[in-house]
This record gives sequence, C-alpha cells and structure tokens, in this order.
Amino acid sequence: MASSAEQMRAWQGPALLSYGYRPFFLFASIWAVFSLFIWIFLFSGKDVLAIGIDPFSWHAHSFLFGYLWAVIAGFLMTAVPNWTGRLPIVGWPLLGLVSLWLIGRIAMVLSSDLPATVTVGLDLLFPFLFTIAIGREIIYGKNWRNLKVLILLVLLFCANLIFDCEAFNGVYAADGYGARLALAIAVFLIAIIGGRIVPSFTRNWLAKRGNTKLPAPHGHVDQTIMIFTAICLVLWILFPDTKLTALLCGLCGIANLYRLQRWRGLATLKEPLVFVLHVGFLFIPLGFIALALGTFGIIPGGRAPVQHLWMAGGIGMMTMAVMTRASLGHAGRPLTVSWPVVLVYLALFLSVWLRLFAGIANNNLPTLHLAGTLWILAFSGFVVLYWNVLTKPRKPRVPN
Repeated sequence: MASSAEQMRAWQGPALLSYGYRPFFLFASIWAVFSLFIWIFLFSGKDVLAIGIDPFSWHAHSFLFGYLWAVIAGFLMTAVPNWTGRLPIVGWPLLGLVSLWLIGRIAMVLSSDLPATVTVGLDLLFPFLFTIAIGREIIYGKNWRNLKVLILLVLLFCANLIFDCEAFNGVYAADGYGARLALAIAVFLIAIIGGRIVPSFTRNWLAKRGNTKLPAPHGHVDQTIMIFTAICLVLWILFPDTKLTALLCGLCGIANLYRLQRWRGLATLKEPLVFVLHVGFLFIPLGFIALALGTFGIIPGGRAPVQHLWMAGGIGMMTMAVMTRASLGHAGRPLTVSWPVVLVYLALFLSVWLRLFAGIANNNLPTLHLAGTLWILAFSGFVVLYWNVLTKPRKPRVPN
C-alpha cells in the first residue's frame, strides 16, 4: 500500500491543497489575527460587524469553534492517514472542507442579519462533516487505538451545538456549559496528544546528541494522572465554583507538573522548536492551579482571567508549537527555527501573561490592548514566516 505521503504527492494542483495541514494551519492563523482585531473593537464598544450574540460569547466562539476546529482539522487530516494507511483528503475535497469552515466564520460574523437557525446550521456544517470524515477513516482503517480521538471530536461537536443554542437564546455562553465542555476537551486533547509527542520529540532530539538521560517513558504514572485529569475536568464542567472541584483541580495541576518535569524540558533550551512544546504543555497544569486559586479567592478577577491560561496559553501556545514543527517536518524542511520564529514564541508567551494580569486588574484596557497586539503580532508572524512553507511544494526530506 502506498504511504499517505506518496498518495499526497499524486496531487498535481496547488501545493496548498496537497496536505490537510497546509490550508487549515494557514487560515487558522489568519483567523486568529482577524478575529482578535474584531474583538478589540467590540471590547472598546464599537459595533464593527453584524454580530448577533453578545461580544464576549462571540470572542469565545471565534477561538473555541473557529481557530481550534481549524487547527485540529489540520493536525488530524495529516495524522490520521498515517495512523490508518488510508487515502488522505487532498485537492478539491479538501478545498470543500476549508470552504465550509470559512462559511461558518462568515455566518457568525454576520449572524444578526441571518435567522438563528441558519447561522447555527452553517456554523455546525464543517465540524459535523469533518467529524464524520475522521470517524470513517478511523473505523474503516480499524484504528481502534485512536477511537478516543473520535469520541472527543463528537463531544467537541456537541459542545459547539450547546454553545450555539445558549448564545442564540440570550444565555451568556462565554461562561456556559458549551464553552466549558469545549475548553475541557481541548485541555484533555493536549494532555493526551501532548503527553505523547512532547516526551517523544524530546527523546529523539536528546538521543541524536548522545544524551543518555532521556525523558521517562509513557507508563502507569501518565495513565493514572490522565484518569484523574478527566475526572477533574468533568467536575469543572458541571460544578465550576465548588471548593471540592477547586481542590481537586489544584492537585491535578500539581500532578501534571510532576508529569511534565519527567520529560527533561530544560535540557532542550538550545532548540526552541522542542522547548516550546514544554512551554505550551506547562500552561495546562498552571491553568488547573490558577482555577483552584481563583475559586479560593487568592487570584481575583473571576474565572475568565485564569481560563486564559488554558485558552491563550495551553491551546494557543501548544498549537503554535505544533504548527511550526509539523509544517516544517511535512514540508521536508530542517527541524529547527530561526530567531524570528523565536520572537513569535516570545510574543505569544508574553501575550498570555499580560491577558492574565489585565483580567486580575479588572480588565485594564491598555494591558488588554497590549496583550491583543502581541497575539496579533505572533500569528501574523507565523503567517509571514511560514507562508512559503505552507504554499510551496514539498522539498526533499532533510535528515536531522
């Protein structure tokens, strides 16, 4: 059977449509910039577009069900063919999926001019068809090991549906069940997939440099902590303000910090492309701990500031780390980054902390604007620096 890479190379059209990650990583990053511009105007009290739900809910939706869906699609549409050995989606079918994702974004931006049922239907069309496509590949490929990924996709679709129903019925959906379910799924996905790729890439990098002190292998410790993480996330979805949930989330954060320190992140400081994976994962335990401290009143400002450690930090930083690495690897480029990419990482890292501090300081507007500006610079930088990587034909693989 031909490998997925060989099947992709059979596509003779635009290089942008030759791999699933190419259009989705590119458009996800462009959307991260565009939606943040819109949010800055909305937060400043300016109605710039015909958005039919409250600004805070739209902001959460644009990230959790706009940006996140696109990055997940880019990752899985490239990874699943390698897992299953089945034909990947490339070319015009891939363009069709990207177009459906774009239609969903346009519908949400113009939602006050559309019936709510039409907006919700258009918003859900891409995640529905994408989940079916991935499910078909996993099931037909008998790739039962990754069935849990399909289950999480189904749950994320349900979260999208719940969020839309809340938002278009006057509920403050940014703090509703749909948003919490989506965020919890994203955190759990990072805990699962990050828990595999972070130590694996670290082990490979250290071993190639003759280092014999390698990250701890995935084992019972990781599995136990993952079960505990799942329990804590379910409790947080259902009972976000209780002291018991806060206490368990704090312990979960400490457990995941212990898990992270076993992966020897500091030993990779000389290679930002590897080290940034550890930084991205770090925001997962920090988010758990911050949620606990916020519930006990140690961190002021409510849930929103500390949840940004998961959203901008965990999701934003980890997806940036994966996009910068996966794009290079699949395009046949050397797995190392230049100093401009390091500046992208730094801008995003600073943006996360400024967003946290702005929320603690009662949404200090200058700090919020600075955080937003750094976010925009980070993702604009990715678009500029990776444009050729994502839109030009693959180069012969370079050994590392």
